[in-house]
Amino acid sequence: MSKFEIGVYTLADIGPNPLTGTTISAEERTKEIIEAAKLADDAGLDIFGVGEHHRLDYAVSSPAVLLAAVAMVTKKIRLTSTTSVLSTLDPVRLFEDFAQLDLISGGRAEILAGRGAFIESFPLFGYDLNDYNELFEEHLELLQLLNEKEIVSWEGKFRSALVNAQIAPRPVQKEIPLWIGVGGTYESALRAGRLGVGMALAILGGDPMRFKFLVDGYYEAAKEAGHAKDNLKIGVTGHTYIAETIEQARDEFFPYYANYWTYVNKQRGMGFRITKEGFEGMTAPNSALFVGGPNEIIEKILHQHELFGHQRFLAQVDIGGVPFRDIERTIELLATKVAPVVRKELNK
Repeated sequence: MSKFEIGVYTLADIGPNPLTGTTISAEERTKEIIEAAKLADDAGLDIFGVGEHHRLDYAVSSPAVLLAAVAMVTKKIRLTSTTSVLSTLDPVRLFEDFAQLDLISGGRAEILAGRGAFIESFPLFGYDLNDYNELFEEHLELLQLLNEKEIVSWEGKFRSALVNAQIAPRPVQKEIPLWIGVGGTYESALRAGRLGVGMALAILGGDPMRFKFLVDGYYEAAKEAGHAKDNLKIGVTGHTYIAETIEQARDEFFPYYANYWTYVNKQRGMGFRITKEGFEGMTAPNSALFVGGPNEIIEKILHQHELFGHQRFLAQVDIGGVPFRDIERTIELLATKVAPVVRKELNK
């Protein structure tokens, strides 16, 4: 059985602090992300991830660049995108950037590819939104080929053909681990299984049982494609806030969590707001939201492991304008109180 991995990730949203009304700069946000990664590494967590966006209310458009900076101040923690928007990225550029990161970090790079929550990258990079699914499929096919071979010949629909192209540099690792991010789409889970890559489930709320069909579909598609189950990996990602007690966590986190969904829903053209009563239900024991004291977080991770049998948990700890001191505390409690218990239970 593979070791159960625990880590943290950020999408680098730049939101106002709902209690003070102040908003930090992209420069400050970037420095905080690098400091959070160093703290996670020093505390013994396994993974640190950074997402990609192309909006002024997010601080990171190039995960590989920021992760290269993180690589220079960390020693062991693995470094992944969460996610790379593969539909609108050139697969050659993406692979070569992460191969370079792999060299800088001594073999710690991973790629988590997805289709993204926003669509502004399509006009930004000259792609047609009508090609949304076809682009992802083609770019993913090419990315896998680049990962396997040093010299590539390939022809597709959306980019120029490659004829005996040298793909350089090559990473330290034989191949860069590749994951696909899956929200709630069954077809995406089947694709990840069919290709034999890791599947990262974004479980942001509700009863986690409703995601079980994605896991079942992933394994079934992988089996039909001839992939050994021992080579497959599932990760769970979710919003996380840890304090000494669940009452403290709920009281402190609610303003930031409500703030986060207020501006994210506004970005998407929706006006939905979260109430305190609704938030109480979202943090109940049978809900997927990882808010509470260490014991509640441990119980939720272990419960989800019973459902999914996953090998990785990644906590998004910095949404909605949460002050850095609270981000630090969540990372520290995750590493010192939660991770040792979960590892002891699951790494038997």
